[in-house]
Amino acid sequence: MDDAGAANSTAKKDLRIMTACLGDKTPVAASAHPECHPAFEPLRHRHIASLNVDTEVFRHRATGAVHYHIRADSTENVFLVALRTVPMDSSGVAHVLEHTVLCGSERFPVRDPFFMMLRRSLNTFMNAFTASDWTAYPFATKNRKDFDNLLQVYLDAVFFARLDPLDFAQEGHRLELADPTDPASPLVFKGVVYNEMKGAMSSPVSTLWQQVSEQLYPTTTYHYNSGGDPAQIPDLSYEQLTAFYRTHYHPSNAVFMTYGDMSATAHQTRFEELALSRFEALDTRITVGDEQRYTAPRHVLTEYAADEPDDDEAKTHLALAWLLGRSTDLDTLLQAHLLSSVLLDSSAAPLRYALESTTLGRAPSPLCGLEDANREMSFVCGLEGSRPEHAEAFEALVLGVLRDVAEHGIEAERLEAALHQLELQQREVEGDGYPYGLHLMMNALPAAIHGGDPLALLNLDPALEKLREDCRDPNFIRDLVHRWLLDNPHRVAVTMQPDATLAARQAQAEASRLAVRRQAMSDAEILRVKSQATALAERQQQKDDAELLPKVDLLDVPRSEDLPRAEAPLPALGPTTFFCQPTNGLVYQQLVMPLPSLDAESVALLPLYTECLTELGVGTHDYRETQAWQEAVSGGVHAYASFRGNVKDEQQLSAHLVLSGKALARNHARLIELMHTTLHEVRFDEHTRIRELVAEARARREERITDSGHTLALRAASSGMSPEAALAHRLHGLAGIEYIRGLDDRLGDRAQLQVVADQLLRIHQRVLTAPRQHLIIGDAARRPELRTAMAPLFGATLPPSARWPIALPGIIQRIQPSVV
Repeated sequence: MDDAGAANSTAKKDLRIMTACLGDKTPVAASAHPECHPAFEPLRHRHIASLNVDTEVFRHRATGAVHYHIRADSTENVFLVALRTVPMDSSGVAHVLEHTVLCGSERFPVRDPFFMMLRRSLNTFMNAFTASDWTAYPFATKNRKDFDNLLQVYLDAVFFARLDPLDFAQEGHRLELADPTDPASPLVFKGVVYNEMKGAMSSPVSTLWQQVSEQLYPTTTYHYNSGGDPAQIPDLSYEQLTAFYRTHYHPSNAVFMTYGDMSATAHQTRFEELALSRFEALDTRITVGDEQRYTAPRHVLTEYAADEPDDDEAKTHLALAWLLGRSTDLDTLLQAHLLSSVLLDSSAAPLRYALESTTLGRAPSPLCGLEDANREMSFVCGLEGSRPEHAEAFEALVLGVLRDVAEHGIEAERLEAALHQLELQQREVEGDGYPYGLHLMMNALPAAIHGGDPLALLNLDPALEKLREDCRDPNFIRDLVHRWLLDNPHRVAVTMQPDATLAARQAQAEASRLAVRRQAMSDAEILRVKSQATALAERQQQKDDAELLPKVDLLDVPRSEDLPRAEAPLPALGPTTFFCQPTNGLVYQQLVMPLPSLDAESVALLPLYTECLTELGVGTHDYRETQAWQEAVSGGVHAYASFRGNVKDEQQLSAHLVLSGKALARNHARLIELMHTTLHEVRFDEHTRIRELVAEARARREERITDSGHTLALRAASSGMSPEAALAHRLHGLAGIEYIRGLDDRLGDRAQLQVVADQLLRIHQRVLTAPRQHLIIGDAARRPELRTAMAPLFGATLPPSARWPIALPGIIQRIQPSVV
């Protein structure tokens, strides 16, 4: 955090700096923009044709709060307020504050207003996020009254939080007696964030990322664990929390974002009434500075807590990381994405292929890729399932690949495929689990936080054209590899090995710390610990008055919903559903096929089968050539198995295989050809690739155990209740993890590998006999073209449905639930 006292002695100068960061040194004439509330002044306005939205930027005159409004023809209105939160320690102050802010506010003094609003709202999204250098509170809804209700609750929570000391103790950390009935019993640490971070940091991948960040960013906020290090969270005091709140949760440090068909003026009127009118500008300006650069690469040997080691099992993580340029520079950002794509995006990329095919480790690290959310970006590649003695060879492998790229460059087709992916990402109207408006906001938020140009990040077409021109230079990628990687001394090599004694040492250190505290405490202090525990227990049992919160009534709910309607079936293509939707130049296609009856072993192999279907070679192409083909013509081709229980009879189950793809409209015929070839000519003779996919699947499943423990437990507990629950446990629960582990161990035997490949082929041969339904989503103008392109590839190959008795429900019922 930078104090503005010396460099920015007045709030007025601070506002001028913020305006410059937005790309304008002075406000433009208001007549150039839509109307805004008198408390705000307009700064910028831009129409983005590729997204069909108007973007507007305003500044609150009194506090300097910035408002970005994305005006769109959408009834789903989205709100987000973000604060720059820049901790300079690992006490978890920003994370604890996020939790505590949600425990009641001035107007709504209830213990959990957000949870209570879930039952009083029609929201399509509600949440809060803590990142390394910002905290955000977003929501979305299609109901105007609901929007205002949620806005009241959110603004009051953020800017007028109660921050009750008991809430700090509950959400952050506290001391309690191990046995509340025995005053002589030892002390223990408790707290929601404390326990949450204990669980998070028990994950080797989370520990590795923290180690990489700590070494890569020696002086800035990213050096620290923003979520909180369990060993340091108990150092955070209530006074430190409230001081952090006063400076960081202030409108002068806030970014407001809205999306939808509501006007900016309407939003600003409520911002002013509900919060901003009560504040003046804050002199302190909170920013993240440039990192101090290394003059030579660094090598770090560290460890993570592991179970008793198996001498025959490699569990070391290896990572190589570089600090790159600023994410606020759009050209630099796109160049970094392009470089990461051509090196790592798929098995067709040279660095990804080297990591997948090397015998130095089991699988590429999940950290591989570009991190662009920080002010200065980082690029990471790594291996898991390795050994400490492989560290030097791993570094030599990576640098060798980079030198080869720097010497020979990247094929023109590979560059074009990477540019194609960037264009597709720009055009796609999707939310990745978020409402679409929130997806746009999250893309733009890092630039808004760090003083870049968020509007440029929403309108990539001009920058993409410039990047395409740059790529015409055969030395462009070579120069990037030299400048950012080979010749960049700010490089860190991390070797993180398992330590079976670390967890015990950490537990002993905590016990010793608590014992010292216990010995130093007076009887009165012990009594206060007991009293606080009692007060917290009583507070948890307290029933808050939900009527203090706003709500929507039945009269506020529309009688009907405007849902997309399917067009008439396309002739000659069998069962086909076409949805006419404005897709911004993209086409989405799915083939849906009922799964056949399968034996128990084939059912267990379904997750591997669906992954292999789009990850292996097709026809005369090997898997690397096929992945290059996918990248050149589509935004991805994926397969998955969908299982649905019967609402009337839970013992009945339907199951379908879905092959899904998307592409730019100009590539729709090539996408159809790709999907057809994938379905009919997939190769199960690439045994080495199958072996790699199993190893990677095992690594992914094991990494998720820490974060998904509650889900895994629920699946195990419910596995005897229905065929659907039994299947979920067997395929995606603890039983599934045990199965993939055993399969990975077995496939070291070439004979077993052949057996599994044959089983996958038999599953596929049965699937090919299934009837198909087609789902197509695209612009109305594309409908005739799609019909023409699809007919010769899929229309003539549809088997008659009458030949297809489906027996999957009976087969699934015979699977006995297992408990691990």
